[in-house]
Amino acid sequence: MAAPPDALDRYREYLQAEIDSAFLYLTLAELADSEQLAEVYRRLAATEERHAKVWRERVRSAGAELPPERPTRRARALAWLARRLGPDFVLPTLVEQEALDSHTYDEYERLGEPGMSADERSHARILRTIRGGLPGSELARFEGRHRAIGGNALRAAVLGANDGLLSNFSLIMGVAGAELSNESILITGIAGLLAGAGSMALGEWISVQSSRELQEHQIEVERAELAEMPDEEREELVLIYEAKGVERANAERLADRLLADREQALDTLVREELGIDPGELGGSAWTAAGASFALFAIGAVIPLVSFIFLSGTAAVALSVALSAAGLFGLGAATALITGRGVAYSGMRQLLIGVAAAAITYGVGSLIGGVVA
Repeated sequence: MAAPPDALDRYREYLQAEIDSAFLYLTLAELADSEQLAEVYRRLAATEERHAKVWRERVRSAGAELPPERPTRRARALAWLARRLGPDFVLPTLVEQEALDSHTYDEYERLGEPGMSADERSHARILRTIRGGLPGSELARFEGRHRAIGGNALRAAVLGANDGLLSNFSLIMGVAGAELSNESILITGIAGLLAGAGSMALGEWISVQSSRELQEHQIEVERAELAEMPDEEREELVLIYEAKGVERANAERLADRLLADREQALDTLVREELGIDPGELGGSAWTAAGASFALFAIGAVIPLVSFIFLSGTAAVALSVALSAAGLFGLGAATALITGRGVAYSGMRQLLIGVAAAAITYGVGSLIGGVVA
């Protein structure tokens, strides 16, 4: 298959990217706090150099001269930051770059360079393991240096209820400002509750279902790589275990034991490399949609309930009081996620919510006056 018209420029671009990556990995190897981790980085650099050799040959085969081989300013800047602020500062950037390279190389897999895209995906997963899976971060969490709780369930519950409360509070205050009847306010509030909750549920269903489908595709890609490139998958497993602190010999024995059973190997690779539980795949899209609907509705009913029992100024005052209490409570609950102070988080959410409702009340009053 012929190369694309802009092939030479792209070969040079990819060559430079590999030179930069190899340079950064060698820098991280110098800064590693253990010889074992340094060796992992050196092997990643060796893979990038192997890729660079491919692009050098492509440039030569196109009849062009090789560009000067030195790291770009960006790569040198990242190395400088790593030396002064620590490797963790640049690891997220490298993870993103490796993931991007894996997609970029998909095209060149079709031009006769198998394995390069898989290498880049492997590098991204190994870097994520180094970044988030080392014992130090776990120790810090147990010692209480990071108080934030990042549970997805808690985050979804707080944010879902907050969205319902804030949006319906603003909507109801806008209609109340226009001095419509109690019946009109109730109908508007119920419509806002159902529309918002339905929209949130549909959005959550699409999000979770799309995530499940992506994970299923990633598992199939991993299955194909295991069948077509077992040696590369073995080396990837070894590197991942080494990045977790397992000695090389033990990591090799673990990898060999797992690869003896293809299905068990696939299950382990999917869990270790991709962070995917094949039995769960991120959970049920229908459960997520139902929970999202319910949480939004719980928040949305708070500013609405007073208009069921009261009317006029009394209903508006009680709605504001209930909504203010709800906003403060939900804001305080976000402190469990962010690690901020309870009073600060609660007051911030209260002020934002009251300001939004005051604006819609003012707009409603203006529109009501004009219509009248």
